[in-house]
Amino acid sequence: MNLDVNINAADLLPEINKFWELSGKKILDIEKNYDPNQGSPVFTVQGKYTTKGWTEWTQGFQYGSAVLQYDVTGEEEFLEIAKKNTIEKMASHVSHIGVHDHGFNNISTYGNLLRLMQEGKTPFNEWEKHFYELALKLSAAVQASRWTKTVDGGYIHTFNGAHSLFVDTIRTIRVLMVGHALGHSLMGENDVKISLLERAIEHAKATAKYSIFYGEGRDIYDLWGRTAHECIFNVKDGNYRCPNSQQGYTGFSTWTRGLSWAMAGFPEELEYIDTMPEEAFAPFGGKQAIVDMCLKAAKATCDFYIDHTCTDGIPFWDTGAPNLHKLGDYYNETSNPYNEYEPIDSSAACIGAQGLLRLGKYMKENNMEGHEKYTKAGWVVVSSLLKAPYISSDDAHQGLILHSIYHHPNGWDHIPEGSKIPCGESSMWGDYHARELMLLARRIIKDEPYYAFFNCLDK
Repeated sequence: MNLDVNINAADLLPEINKFWELSGKKILDIEKNYDPNQGSPVFTVQGKYTTKGWTEWTQGFQYGSAVLQYDVTGEEEFLEIAKKNTIEKMASHVSHIGVHDHGFNNISTYGNLLRLMQEGKTPFNEWEKHFYELALKLSAAVQASRWTKTVDGGYIHTFNGAHSLFVDTIRTIRVLMVGHALGHSLMGENDVKISLLERAIEHAKATAKYSIFYGEGRDIYDLWGRTAHECIFNVKDGNYRCPNSQQGYTGFSTWTRGLSWAMAGFPEELEYIDTMPEEAFAPFGGKQAIVDMCLKAAKATCDFYIDHTCTDGIPFWDTGAPNLHKLGDYYNETSNPYNEYEPIDSSAACIGAQGLLRLGKYMKENNMEGHEKYTKAGWVVVSSLLKAPYISSDDAHQGLILHSIYHHPNGWDHIPEGSKIPCGESSMWGDYHARELMLLARRIIKDEPYYAFFNCLDK
């Protein structure tokens, strides 16, 4: 990534405002024209959102987008869309025992709606507040119940089964932290009370130890900040076995959306841990040890992204994709989603940029050297996403950010006529996280209250 460019964040505000104008049109188009009976919208095909059955993890992003739109614009229409659909359609996501995605679906909807009330952007209503809190408590407990014990702790396993740890889940354990803060626990057999905070911390430890590499010689592909999408464990004895990948090229390359989940997740956890007292972490080895672990993982993954991304901060879908060598010195060139060999994944940029900005801010506030690099990298990505060929200004296209990739190895992504690779399409997670990113950026630029998931909690 080129960090020599001088970007004045305030100069991006007109483009960010234009982004929200486009965003509102896309949300209303989907609300009017998408048939929810076919399932949750996942990605676009020829500009129209369609579903793709694998796991129900994107509906919260759809209605969460309306919450974020209201947050910025104050237009009641979007608040009504969010509330109505959250009440009517999101309950199954709270009780869903088959996925690891609770922090995606339910923080995006119930969490954001509760946050608006806590921030004074919607009228206070005690029973409505309790409704959102109950949903978040139950979601946290259901997610925490997906537990696999290991020889050194445990993790929340994926929909693949008890053997499977995804790097993605590091950003969904937010819901466990919220549930804990709301005073909730997971109740087990014989009324054993299981700490949601403990499960969140143990999962973070497992992710930091096994999903992220630090150049310490684990294998011959061990680079500082490389991530494995999936880690496989022997569920009989709890031992780690090997890296794997579901949506990346291999377990020994880095799927960049998986990388971006870690980039966003660990800095968010650092922000939340910063608000908690030292004694809360005494049973888990102490607060400083947890901070050090999360900071190491955050810096490593963000460094890897910066070093393995095109000059404009937009990455390819996997850093080990087999045809990248045909593109020459691609890391020293601007990203080209219309190339002939390997697709770009803009959704990884939408997610990862938030982590870059958050890490830079956290390090600056804690007087740590090197924070400027991460902040500058975050603004580089923000600037790129606001411009062609990534911003979707065509009213006929329901997507907001173009050139997102879902599952390239399975061939799920649309390849337009005349192209050799998927391009030109959007995803619900990419569009939602672009909105989160631009909300965060806008608040930073305007010096408004900082956007954080735990703003949904009582002060």
